[in-house]
This record gives sequence, C-alpha cells and structure tokens, in this order.
Amino acid sequence: MEPSTRHSLVLRLRDPRDEAAWTEFVEIYEPLIYQLARRKGLQDTDARDLCQEVFRAVASAIDRWDPDPAKGRFRAWLFRIARNLLLRFLASERRRVHGTGSTSVQELLEAQPAEAGRAAAEFRAEFQRRAFRWAAEQVEAEFSASTWQAFWKTGVENQSIAVVAKQLGLSTGAIYIARSRVLARLRERVEQLNEDSGLNLGGTGHDEASGNL
Repeated sequence: MEPSTRHSLVLRLRDPRDEAAWTEFVEIYEPLIYQLARRKGLQDTDARDLCQEVFRAVASAIDRWDPDPAKGRFRAWLFRIARNLLLRFLASERRRVHGTGSTSVQELLEAQPAEAGRAAAEFRAEFQRRAFRWAAEQVEAEFSASTWQAFWKTGVENQSIAVVAKQLGLSTGAIYIARSRVLARLRERVEQLNEDSGLNLGGTGHDEASGNL
C-alpha cells in the first residue's frame, strides 16, 4: 500500500483559506519532515522550525508547481524543498561555528549524492509508515475493539492467530474475517492519499534525490 499525495489536495493548497486542506497536509507531512531533520542532527526545536519553514515555502511556491507527472512528482518536489532548507540550515550552523564558510548549498548538494539517495529512501519509507498510521487513526473508531485488536495483534504485531483468538475469545475464522475487513478499509483510506485522476505522484528515490528547486 504505497500511497502518493492526491492531486486534489495539492491543488487545494493553492487557496490559503482552505484550512481543511492545509490541516490534512500538515498532519501527513510534518512527521516526515521532522524525522528527516532529526536524522540529520537537528534538535527538536530546530526540527520543528524547519517544518514551519518548509510549509511557508510550499505556500509561497505551490502556485508554480506543475501537476504534469512528466515534470516531476509532488513528493519529490516537497523533498527537495525540505532538503534544500535543511542544507541551508546546516551551512549556516557551519558558518556560525567556524566563522566563515565558502561552501554553498549547491556545493553541499553536489558533494553528497549518496547521502541524498539515502535521505530520499528514508523520506519515502517514512511516508509509507506515516500513511499507514494516518489511515489507522482514521478508521479504528469504525470497528469494535475486538475486531481492531484481532487485526492489530495479528497483522501489525505478528502474533499467532491461534493465540490471539484465544485471548479475544474468538474463533480463528473470526480473526481472519476481522483482518480482512480492517485491511480492506485501510486500503480504501490510504487511497485517499492517492492522486484522484490516477496520476502517480508517489515517485521513486531517483526522482526525490535529484535536482534542485
């Protein structure tokens, strides 16, 4: 279930008054950007400040983003914004610590292609994890506690179906049915992160690791 950002949500971001779109966008992407910053050594406060800078940059540039998939995918575009701002922060810290610094952000970008690839892969993997958590948070209340636990214990925690059935007082058949129901609903919910017109905006590590703003 690898999701991508749905097209309609991105287009709605062009309206700064659409609070629902921005709330959903931040809910999905802030944990990704935060984790990227923390993995690169930023402290909690700096990582959260970076998130806000990224969202401000998106707000100011979203009108110029072209939804044509041949021109790049949204997640790759967002990753480059976050990475560039992160590198600028690191460069400013380097200048502050060392006094001067002739190394530009562009030089840092060019000097770290392997690291960029790893960061893109981490960003993509974290997006997949966040998409699952987001979907789970959305649909859990739709199921009874026993149905949800049947799914979670066997599908996420990888506990034995027989053991969970005994714990919950259900038959093994009921466990399988519960798993199937929850998974089907999760897939539906994750599809809400997919681009409505069917364009694949998910991308690959190659797209996310290459290029600049």
